[in-house]
Amino acid sequence: MAAARKPVPVAEAPSRGRYFNSGNGPSIVPIDIGHKEYMGLIDPDTAFWSLVKKDRLADTLTDARFISAYKKKSEKFADEMHMLRFGLKPTAVYFNSTEQCNLNCTYCYIPGDMRKNGRHMTEKELLAALAKLKTHFRKTMPKGRLPQIIFHGAEPMLNRKAVFRGIEKYRDDFQFGIQTNATLLDDEAIAFLTARDVSIGLSLDGHTAAIADKTRTNWTGKGVFEKVEETIDKLKGYHGFSVICTITSENMRHLSSMVDYLHARHVPTCLLNIVRCTLPPSLAVKPDDTPSARHFLKALDRSRELYKKTGRKLVVANYANILISILAPTARRLMCDISPCGGGRAFFALAPNGDLFPCSEFVGLARFNGGNLFKDGVDAVLESEAFKMVTERKVEDIKACGKCAIRHFCGSPCPAEAHETNGGMKATGSFCEFYEEQTRHALRAIADGKDNDYLWDGWDKGTRTTFDTHML
Repeated sequence: MAAARKPVPVAEAPSRGRYFNSGNGPSIVPIDIGHKEYMGLIDPDTAFWSLVKKDRLADTLTDARFISAYKKKSEKFADEMHMLRFGLKPTAVYFNSTEQCNLNCTYCYIPGDMRKNGRHMTEKELLAALAKLKTHFRKTMPKGRLPQIIFHGAEPMLNRKAVFRGIEKYRDDFQFGIQTNATLLDDEAIAFLTARDVSIGLSLDGHTAAIADKTRTNWTGKGVFEKVEETIDKLKGYHGFSVICTITSENMRHLSSMVDYLHARHVPTCLLNIVRCTLPPSLAVKPDDTPSARHFLKALDRSRELYKKTGRKLVVANYANILISILAPTARRLMCDISPCGGGRAFFALAPNGDLFPCSEFVGLARFNGGNLFKDGVDAVLESEAFKMVTERKVEDIKACGKCAIRHFCGSPCPAEAHETNGGMKATGSFCEFYEEQTRHALRAIADGKDNDYLWDGWDKGTRTTFDTHML
């Protein structure tokens, strides 16, 4: 038997360091944020950050008061980041009630044959699945907090009767949402969903048919812009309403016009999501990093211009989440831009036959099938090798990312994309510069006091300041 290791006496324990970036002192990395007056200081391990005037950089890094204040809080930063990365349990399910879709979008991550000939979940199966999920979440979630069920793609409205039956029966047990291409949302469906406070996400890739219909058509090649526009107009004034615009080479030059279009129609929230390159067809519309970042930031600034002009916000949620990940990491709402990502940790996806995947992006990739809800149960699936491939993917293990100061504001998404397109879980995603420029823009917005102009009103209710010397 090996001898027990002798504890190190307190007097012999290593010093916590008197200086930044040497000995046992903390590592603080200066980064250029593209601001004329400020630059960033970031601890890559804890995501602690500060903004410092360029002419005060040397003074700040040698300021004993700053070092002492940071060291007193460093454990708290490290604990919060560790909890966020490794201490979460799923609270949401992307519920795919059908494999079929009435559209054949260029970049879809669900295989074409599945979308064309796949199966629906029967009403009986859907209700049984919700019952099992209710039982699971009762064991894992605090009393009084409801888990989320998002009816998701392919196209949930093709299985409308079963989906609406599930919402009606379990409306007191879950917060429901639906992500739809909007082509099947008639007046009756809209009335049903809005009366039950179901969040509704629509998809639209451009402000005109000429742009939107390049990537989103039905199986005969006919575009659906007019129908989606009609539905957007019908949802005007509904608080739980958002639009996803997928950024591709076909529309990236028109993102500012898309912001104008959505703002004019009183859309409260949108996501300008860079395309996921998980399956080969999406590579045909993959935009280049540099121009897509440039056009995205231009669209962000346009959203702020419209807010200052009208007093009404169009929140670009994926960017807002980056801002929040800097301002209050544990308050972030989306979990794609952290490592490990939210797949299998904050949420998981359910296929129509009961199979479970870490995220909908993996549906159709058999290697990431963690088991079956009806046969294996959720707890066993969460510990499966298929799920661990995703939940154990850490940005520190990715060669190109391990040295990056902003790695915890990005997370090198997306693991499905990295695995399928770039060679494995230790590969990067496809849009490093796109995420890098978002972070730099966010830090500039904070430096200029513009950050709240991009965020939901009241986003910080219930949050607290951990360290209050971020501007030096």
